[in-house]
Amino acid sequence: MYREIAHLLLYSDLGKDSILVHLADIIRDWEQGGCDKDALIQRIYAEIKRILDLGTVCGFDENLWQCYLTWVLMTNQNAFALTCERVGSREGSVNHFAQNDFAVFHRLFHYDFSKLEEDLGIDCFTTICRYQAIPKKERMYNRDASCQVRTLRRALDAAADGEEMGRLVTDYYRHYGVGMFAMSRAFRIQHGEDGVEFLPISNIDGVMLDDLLGYERQKQELRRNTEAFLEGKHANNVLLYGDAGTGKSTSVKALINEYYDRGLRMIEIYKHQFGDLSAVQAQIKNRNYRFIIFIDDLSFEENEVEYKFLKAVIEGGVETRPDNVLIYATSNRRHLIRETWNDRTDMEHNGDIHRSDTVEEKLSLASRFGVAINYNAPTPKEYQAIVRTLAARQGIAMDEKQLLALANTWEVRHGGFSGRAAQQFVHYLEGLPRS
Repeated sequence: MYREIAHLLLYSDLGKDSILVHLADIIRDWEQGGCDKDALIQRIYAEIKRILDLGTVCGFDENLWQCYLTWVLMTNQNAFALTCERVGSREGSVNHFAQNDFAVFHRLFHYDFSKLEEDLGIDCFTTICRYQAIPKKERMYNRDASCQVRTLRRALDAAADGEEMGRLVTDYYRHYGVGMFAMSRAFRIQHGEDGVEFLPISNIDGVMLDDLLGYERQKQELRRNTEAFLEGKHANNVLLYGDAGTGKSTSVKALINEYYDRGLRMIEIYKHQFGDLSAVQAQIKNRNYRFIIFIDDLSFEENEVEYKFLKAVIEGGVETRPDNVLIYATSNRRHLIRETWNDRTDMEHNGDIHRSDTVEEKLSLASRFGVAINYNAPTPKEYQAIVRTLAARQGIAMDEKQLLALANTWEVRHGGFSGRAAQQFVHYLEGLPRS
């Protein structure tokens, strides 16, 4: 194995802590002799455990060794892979080196561990190559990564040679991309020692826009802007504002499920992370995806000044916003920043608050969102319609008059008419003991 990975060129940067590198070192020590067998077994088991742990997170199954190698090919962000992501496979001298690397991976895919296992008296490689994963709920692993790894793994296993394997991998790069952005829909960020790090979110609500009852005009406008964005047309940053619990955040999250297959990805940013926005855009601007930077529940108090930095990033800084990035934000405030009567002290014209320089400064942030969509609280009749529909979906059999009477009582005690209150009420009914 160590002889094989020594011939990798484009995919040679596996990382010092790579499972493949560690196993190659172990096999080299075993072939050269002189090492304690128990120590070799301990080292092998440590790497097998890492494969099992990775398999649990990503939902590997059937042949974990091949799943791991497939995952390496899918996540190695070398220049060749990134080029294939953007333009697909093209004629060029680099293909000579790529074919060499794929031939190496083809041999690794079918590596024979039998002599090693026989000499050390172990069967761990045989076991992981014929693995049957314990069934798990989707929320316990990355569903998207699992589906992609297992599908590509089967195709690569059936490939006749490295050339066919190369075609399959480059087709995958062009269709899905490379690395974590290919295998996950949504991400958070954290500021690490090496700058901004992207953290995949595997536990994503599978809600679709049609699951949100009502608000057809709002959903249509959201779809129109997002589809224009995906088609490479001019599109605007979007502000969804209005009453609490009306589905603003749900609408944005549903876009990822609607348009994931068309290359849409979401990055969730919190207010205290606005200082990293420029670094985030720098890392994603040349990728073959369309990114929505999602800011939930955006608002600022009078003494908070982070909004000035956000203004510059959205529009107005020296560097233009990348074509593949939009900002979608939700807020209960139309103008995002708290306005006070003191803002009127520098009015230029009596009675016209919008002549105030202070107010104009505050309103300028909201104006940088080209599309503003209002989500009003439902009327009592709309609220009752939502309750009836949700109850029917959950199979709750109850007299309609009793259902609506209880729903109205719930609304009074839980913050007024809203889709959120209706959903919480139905959840409450589901938890009641059945007679």
